[in-house]
Amino acid sequence: MRKPVFLVLPLIIVTGTDALAEPISPSFSQKLDIQVRYDERSNRPSREQYRLRYYPSVALNSAWSLNSFVVTGDDFSSSHNTLGSDNTDYLYARRLYLRHENDYGKTELGIIPTYKGRVSSTGLSKDGWITGVRHVRQLANDTAIELVVGQLANAEASEAFNIGGEDGYFEIEYSAKMGQRHSYEASFEKMLGGTFARAEYRFRVNDEDTAFIELVQRIDESAAKIVVGTSGEFAASAFNTSYPIEYFAYYSYINSVFGERAELIEDFLGTGHGGSLEFSGVLSEKHDVEWFVRADVVDSVSRLLAGVKLSFES
Repeated sequence: MRKPVFLVLPLIIVTGTDALAEPISPSFSQKLDIQVRYDERSNRPSREQYRLRYYPSVALNSAWSLNSFVVTGDDFSSSHNTLGSDNTDYLYARRLYLRHENDYGKTELGIIPTYKGRVSSTGLSKDGWITGVRHVRQLANDTAIELVVGQLANAEASEAFNIGGEDGYFEIEYSAKMGQRHSYEASFEKMLGGTFARAEYRFRVNDEDTAFIELVQRIDESAAKIVVGTSGEFAASAFNTSYPIEYFAYYSYINSVFGERAELIEDFLGTGHGGSLEFSGVLSEKHDVEWFVRADVVDSVSRLLAGVKLSFES
């Protein structure tokens, strides 16, 4: 089994006077997610897989924390190992970064996550990494601006801490909420030799359901990805009881010349027309156990996923 690669970075950020406003009293917290799933794909044999996601964090004080992320899988958008295989027992640290938070937003520096909050369908895989700095500034009226500068490579997970020699990464994003029902994001990105403009609009149909549309246009090529979908929750009734089930459904299209950015999306199947439908629910609230079933189709490739997930936090 390959051993995780850890790197300690001497990172210092000074963004205001609150960094030294209180004595350091570190506290440790951690979270572990365990998933086991069945993966049936039309273009290869079925397989049983597992995933471990471990999130350790040390809070230095109320504003500063040191965070890491360790996960199974062998590349940027893959986080599952295959049961019964002799050469897929991967486990690597993919992130190590300082985070500073206050009422005005947050700053992250080091080997940071690919996202600032919720992960969009057109966003990079939530198990990936960027080497650099992110600053999110909260503005008036539920708006925010995000700036990310650093490096990104479509690389193996074992190389996540190999700093240098990667492609430059730049992103600037503006996001806003319009009341309780509407929200949108607009961003400009440069990565992997391409230039992209991304837009997202979300509409809360009711208390349970949200519709959304997302578009990423590659500016330097005539290529785009579009996603239209809905997510929410409904109640299934049986034996005079009501059981809540969450769902997530969307249609997508990715142009074949879109580039490497398409492959950095989680569980990438291929380019062309596609769709996905997922249902999930709680098996045990006491032990934080969930089940899920998901079906994907992209042109001639189809896939069925089914499994359970457990979470532990302290």
